[in-house]
Amino acid sequence: MRGMKEIIQEAESLPVEERAMIIDSLLRTLNPPAAEIDVEWAKVAKRRLAELRSGRVKAIPGDRVFAKIRERFEK
Repeated sequence: MRGMKEIIQEAESLPVEERAMIIDSLLRTLNPPAAEIDVEWAKVAKRRLAELRSGRVKAIPGDRVFAKIRERFEK
């Protein structure tokens, strides 16, 4: 049986998308999702996507968002 360090090292070598899937899977074992919450999040996501597509709201580039976050917390 492999130890925790070996498992972590192997996971670190995976592409970011696969690491995110592993993290999500592990978090679900700690805090199982509630189906009704997933339904509500799906509604929010669909509404936000519709707002973007219609032009009602404009997307903010990620680098700009992260720059503002760094600026706020470096103070």
